[in-house]
Amino acid sequence: MNCLFVGAGAVVREYAAGLPDSSLSLAAVCDRERERAADLADAVADAAGADAVVPAVYADLDAMLAAEDAPLVVNLTSHAAHADVTRACLDAGRHVFSEKPLALDPDEAAALVARAAERGLALGCAPLAPDCDAQRHARTLLADGRLGGVGLVYATAHVGRVTEWHERPDSFLAVGPLYDGAVYPLSVLVDWFGPVARVRSADAVDAWPARESRRPEAPPHVEATLEFAEGPVVSLRASLYADHRSREFYSLECHGDDGTLYLEDAGAMAADRESVLARGGARESVAAPHPRPRRERTHLDGPASLAREIARGDRPRDTAIRAAHVVAVCAAVEAEATDPDGTGRTVAGVDAAGPSGAVGDRAAPATRPPPEGRRDDAALRLPPVGFGCSRYRDGTYVDRVDSVATALDAGYRLLDSAELYGNERRIGDLLASPGSPDREGLFVLGKAWNTNHGRLREACEGSLGELGLDAFDCYALHWPDAWAYTEPLRELAERPVAEREALTFPETDDGERATADRDLAATWRDLAALREAGLTRTIGICNVGLERLRSLVAETGIEPALVQVERHPYTPRRDLVAWCHERGIRVVAHSPLSAPGLLDEPAVREVAAEVGASPAATVLAWNVADGVVPIPSSVDPDHVVDNLAAARVTLTPAQRARLADLADPGFER
Repeated sequence: MNCLFVGAGAVVREYAAGLPDSSLSLAAVCDRERERAADLADAVADAAGADAVVPAVYADLDAMLAAEDAPLVVNLTSHAAHADVTRACLDAGRHVFSEKPLALDPDEAAALVARAAERGLALGCAPLAPDCDAQRHARTLLADGRLGGVGLVYATAHVGRVTEWHERPDSFLAVGPLYDGAVYPLSVLVDWFGPVARVRSADAVDAWPARESRRPEAPPHVEATLEFAEGPVVSLRASLYADHRSREFYSLECHGDDGTLYLEDAGAMAADRESVLARGGARESVAAPHPRPRRERTHLDGPASLAREIARGDRPRDTAIRAAHVVAVCAAVEAEATDPDGTGRTVAGVDAAGPSGAVGDRAAPATRPPPEGRRDDAALRLPPVGFGCSRYRDGTYVDRVDSVATALDAGYRLLDSAELYGNERRIGDLLASPGSPDREGLFVLGKAWNTNHGRLREACEGSLGELGLDAFDCYALHWPDAWAYTEPLRELAERPVAEREALTFPETDDGERATADRDLAATWRDLAALREAGLTRTIGICNVGLERLRSLVAETGIEPALVQVERHPYTPRRDLVAWCHERGIRVVAHSPLSAPGLLDEPAVREVAAEVGASPAATVLAWNVADGVVPIPSSVDPDHVVDNLAAARVTLTPAQRARLADLADPGFER
């Protein structure tokens, strides 16, 4: 789609940088300083290549609108000019995307939204921060109930001394820190919690260096307490005096009844490893990395997204509605700070609930789509990396409850449990404790042990009782082989090691494994019956070879939703993975890091160095790239976080092939 740029100041460089990779084409640029517009047009043409057409150049907006028929205008003028330019473009029948703020007056902002609606035009407004990865990830963590009711939020916007870092600071000095900086955290908070109802209090501080010849026209430092209609109270600080290189830049810290969540930068265009920190219960905060490869948004993504919706026949105005409400909040804060009446100030406004619904309010949990992994149809949608809850490590028992808690705080959504591990009750107590995500936010995999193939319902109901769950997301056979029944395997972690071993690895009088005369197909049908009884949403099988799996499905006509096997570069199991994926069966990789010598392989270390990741993260990323979900486990908090962050590592096909070349047909434990 062709577009027009109005304004050729500093911010336009950010927008223009995205043009070569965008579906938008710049037809013309307008700036009152024609030379600036011409420089921008030449730079855009140079970036596009030798045969590119140089965008037309104008110094008058009306002249450009009369001569150019491009349907979308991107308004990149100074703060105070936004409203006038947007109104003129709407009156000319053009869709508009505006830099923030939408206007400097709430009535004017609301009028622009109304005018766009009356004329059937799309109207969008920066910032696109609420739709960027770090902010969306933080929103997801808020929505899963881990914080309980969110009662208080600290919001910071340290714009910094624009006279030191901006080539033309006059516009910033005129509007102050609210309309330029506070719009970032406020836009994100409105997306998360809905509209602000009232400014409870506000204060302005005339803090500015005496050495500066140019002073802000608006208060350079503002603090306010905001009350959301159905959400928390927010303590907001916005400043031109506090340096933008301070410890706090555009941060948000949400305090709930049961935990805290910290977003390092409300305006971030990408999610880095430490962008979000989370804490539940009485635990320490840990990094909660976004479990997807890093994606850097560009400023041009805002108008490009608007253009795509326009091309589909839509006329979106949701970001403009939110922006208009943010203007109303800023105006109320400014008014209360400069002329307080002692009782606070109601925010004038518009219906500004976040376009996808508010979350985290104290009144009630938000309605939200089912989390990944909770579908009952077709292939399971699982998170890219899960957490293994096995109590075994190098042949010994290890209590993993603390590490499971760390995993939940870090953002793991798949827990791999089993009655063999003996810690289901401890995990159940953790899931029921303050600071843990809601049940709807988790995918819980349970497994029946070999001694219970003939008593699957008893085993399943016992595990559900210990975990405190109504149903598993998937219940699987831990191994396809049946052993002699001993007794219900409850709270094994509380028993002496010798007793656990005797119950779970029964032996005959001559020391051989005590097996049971049990047909796997019959066991498989019994497992499917548990699904029909509502004790599990899906069923699966672990530690099975391809031929045996094929035979089982052929004999029973019942396909698993999930197959779990040991998988890493030594044992890629290509045929089994391909067979499963052809049928929509998800493959989960247990023991993805524990093969002796794997992490010291030269190929692993070389690829790890190339992608800037640890050997462990590189091996996990290899599984993720193949559509297989690894379930590493660790008792080291840093390793727990790093393993989840492995989903952010992207390997090239050549790097994946180098790791796959480590396949060893003779590998054995």
